Amino acid sequence: MTTAVPRESDTTRARHVVTDPDDLRIIRALQLAPRAPFARIAAVLCLPERTVARRYGALRRDGILRIFGILNPATTGEHPWSVRVHCRPDSAEALAAALARRDDIAWVVLSAGGSEVTFAIRSLSAEQRDTLLTRRLPRAAHVLSVEASVLLHYFVGQRSDDWGALAGYLGTDETAALRVAAVPSAAAPAPRPVPLEPADEAIAAVLARDGRASYAELAAAAGMSEGRVTRRLGALLQSGTMHLDMDLAMTRLGYNAKAHLYMGVSPARLHETGQALADLPEVAFAAARSGRHNLVASVVCRDLADLYAFTTRRVGQLDGIQTLEISPVFRTVKQSGAWTDDGRLVEPPLVHRPRRQPA
Repeated sequence: MTTAVPRESDTTRARHVVTDPDDLRIIRALQLAPRAPFARIAAVLCLPERTVARRYGALRRDGILRIFGILNPATTGEHPWSVRVHCRPDSAEALAAALARRDDIAWVVLSAGGSEVTFAIRSLSAEQRDTLLTRRLPRAAHVLSVEASVLLHYFVGQRSDDWGALAGYLGTDETAALRVAAVPSAAAPAPRPVPLEPADEAIAAVLARDGRASYAELAAAAGMSEGRVTRRLGALLQSGTMHLDMDLAMTRLGYNAKAHLYMGVSPARLHETGQALADLPEVAFAAARSGRHNLVASVVCRDLADLYAFTTRRVGQLDGIQTLEISPVFRTVKQSGAWTDDGRLVEPPLVHRPRRQPA
């Protein structure tokens, strides 16, 4: 049995674009400080606390944003890979849906007019990864080719505020105040992962569903006191063992052109170019990887004209880029913490978790 892929309708995009400045300011504030108390956010934005809480609730119910916690793959023994699967157009949606239902698949999109499925896999073992990439996908009759690359270094893409297109809605002082309110703060030392404890899995499971879950909820799930769970979560976040992220329904914010950029960069300039790319507000994710395209990025622009201007005038001017392939996203099936349906974020269904095997 196959699962239908949620679709983004043009009608939804046209009717329900978020334009209220206060809503956009609240979204940006939450990007900077995902778990900050509403009272703190309200004080910084000079809005009533009740207004901030009410508008956040509406934005979440309407599928505009979703805050969630995620364990850092580098600290849990996972191996992040990005994969492009070229397949017959009439089978791409079914394949994307099947992949999205696995919780070792971080995100899934349809590209190339619906004939390419692109996804990221974070397997807990090399055997799980190899089974999918070297046996199941290549042997599927509808799959024409598989291109897989291991992610070697993240430049941007592991923080809730990585996509900076909304930065202009807050002033410098407001931004600074919210960064101080965030965990980890801007003054925190370099992350040093801490060993995971048995209760951490319960904490992570609750935060995966709601990144703003109360400490009382976390304490009940982990079987510890609120004070202890508060300290433990602080340690996980400050050490980089866990981070908070945010999914946004980009089309509902008026950003209708998402694309993956595959770049060939001179090895001597790779790190410098990746860092420069990460500083561009349109870039939500950028990483060095193996393969002929050794730098990959996910960008979000308002429309195709904006995407063209961005890639030619800004990305094209970066030193070190020798080749550039632009692959527009046809449809987003699964984001890091949610599925999409008619342009809105929805709770992921029950997923299939592959049985752990020794690496």
